[in-house]
Amino acid sequence: MTKSEAKKRIKKLKKVIAYHRYLYHVLDKQEISDAALDSLKHELFQLEQQYPDLLTPDSPTQRVGGQALKGFKKVEHKVPMLSIEDIFSKKELTEWENYLKRLVPREKIDYFCEPKIDGFAVSLVYQAGVLKTGATRGNGKVGEDVTQNLKTIESIPLRLRLDTLKQKPEQIEVRGEVYMEKKDFEKFKSTYSNPRNLAAGSIRQLDPKLAAERPLKFLAYDLITDLGQKKHSQEHQILKELGFKAELGKECSNLFDTAEFMRQIGKKREKLAFQIDGIVIVVNDNNLFQKLGVAGKSPRGIRAFKFSAQQATTKIKDIKVQVGRTGAITPVAILEPIEVGGVTISRATLHNEDEIKRIGVKIGDTVIVERAGDVIPAVVKVLKDLRDGTEKDFKFPRICPVCGQKLKRPKGEAVWRCPNLSCRAQRKEFLYHFVSKKAFDIAGLGPQIIDQLVEKKLISQAPDIFELKEGDLIPLERFAEKSASNLISAIRHSEKIDLSRFIYALGIRHVGEETAITLAQHFTSINKLAKASKQELESLSDIGREVSDSIYTWFRNKNNLKMIENLLKIGVEILTPEKITKKLAGKTFVLTGTLESITRLEAHKKIRLLGGHPSSSVSQRTDYLVLGSNPSSKLEKAKKLDIKIIKEQEFLKMLK
Repeated sequence: MTKSEAKKRIKKLKKVIAYHRYLYHVLDKQEISDAALDSLKHELFQLEQQYPDLLTPDSPTQRVGGQALKGFKKVEHKVPMLSIEDIFSKKELTEWENYLKRLVPREKIDYFCEPKIDGFAVSLVYQAGVLKTGATRGNGKVGEDVTQNLKTIESIPLRLRLDTLKQKPEQIEVRGEVYMEKKDFEKFKSTYSNPRNLAAGSIRQLDPKLAAERPLKFLAYDLITDLGQKKHSQEHQILKELGFKAELGKECSNLFDTAEFMRQIGKKREKLAFQIDGIVIVVNDNNLFQKLGVAGKSPRGIRAFKFSAQQATTKIKDIKVQVGRTGAITPVAILEPIEVGGVTISRATLHNEDEIKRIGVKIGDTVIVERAGDVIPAVVKVLKDLRDGTEKDFKFPRICPVCGQKLKRPKGEAVWRCPNLSCRAQRKEFLYHFVSKKAFDIAGLGPQIIDQLVEKKLISQAPDIFELKEGDLIPLERFAEKSASNLISAIRHSEKIDLSRFIYALGIRHVGEETAITLAQHFTSINKLAKASKQELESLSDIGREVSDSIYTWFRNKNNLKMIENLLKIGVEILTPEKITKKLAGKTFVLTGTLESITRLEAHKKIRLLGGHPSSSVSQRTDYLVLGSNPSSKLEKAKKLDIKIIKEQEFLKMLK
């Protein structure tokens, strides 16, 4: 990006960030997620670092918080309540330490790490041990007097336990976060987007009775008054002695230890009672911390190491469409690469034509991209205020980009489809699905190898896979005798397949893994399933009219039946339920906690395959409770009912 382009981008970023900061800090409203706003601020910070002369005093990176509300008395902070600069990667963590070492080259730097609770920052001033003033951060220098609201929070002591101190100063200032635990937030979900907003809304309103009705808590993290502490870690111990809840955190002698603390906290994150969005890393030596000073809005000796955001902002470089195995046409945004949820992504789904119109997306737009777990990243919002006039509309195609067939949009559906069953793109997508882990599970036969095999005309349909020979593979790119032998061996190994996986592999629309298991258990053979009526299909649990119509129609297609016939002719053997031992017949299993060597879904599938019944709750009818790590209350209930409790290894032996 040139300096001229950066200048324009910075101007727009400052305007958009200022707007969302005002909503968040002054009006307690939120239109985009914290992660998305963090991403915008981070982009601005990086541009200002690249072009320091474009940094201005009015930049959002140079100030803290919002304006004090007129309904509250203003309180001046004797020591400014500064914000903490965010970092998002180990690379940035290392860059920060190198920066500190340049400032204090002869000093040994130790750190203190603690969870970064996602709450609402306040300052508490005690006079002679009694709470005198409670104030919000405000703009960092001047906040709002919310003492009466804070007094309603049980975890804030009205009088300090001064008898624990050797020296008893007249005034003591403590800072921390007002928050609400996840379980308490459930009843407020319909009104507030997250616990942080609810905490802020409860404290920054004029009626203390309303604050008293809400189960707010306080976590202390900073002691402003000098009580003899030499290290930040000592402050946490003193705060606990004074009567505050304070996370003890961990002293770390190097960056490796801080990264490990981050990893451990990340593993516990979902089980914590309150929300956190990362950890705080602070130079532990207080004298050294003061010596490092302040840069802009943040002390140099402290950083917030944020968890990988599930949302981030980036620009759309182009929009293309993909053809799926059922002919579905899906628009995909080609992105400027961005890290979301710990993974760098360059593509995100736009779902369908209606979604493109709903969010109003254009090529060149700055957008918010969201990634949740293993779900395909999606574009969820367009930041229209960042447009500069160069953006272009996207016209959804009406013909298949692969085979040229005219697309169709079935009545009542949002998806356009290619009706050509011989479409090359559909055939490839079907083959990817056919060999996938939940289907035939052919190790080493991924999309790139399939693409080569199709392009070389070695395969065109699923049965062709089982007729491949080593000599067919060796001429292909990245294949040698050993790798060719391994793949042929994997193909031979997959020729025996249980009925439910075979049904799933067929790629019938609306038939996922669980539906395939239901069909296999009921019909017990592929021939019986092929002859099933719509009424019989619809009578099964979890199979409605749309799914039954799809299954019935699929088995009325002569090409589909011919494919099954050819698979069986070349040696594929379907292990129907009667061919599989029923060693767990009549036994009910309940799983609790996390199993190390098998997922819960896989365990349930194997239990069903062996004639057993997996259940989600413990009852008198339960035969076995399978015990994993971090078990739930199911364990205690099983003990009370005298249910047999088995560990993972014993369970795995039963599945063999």
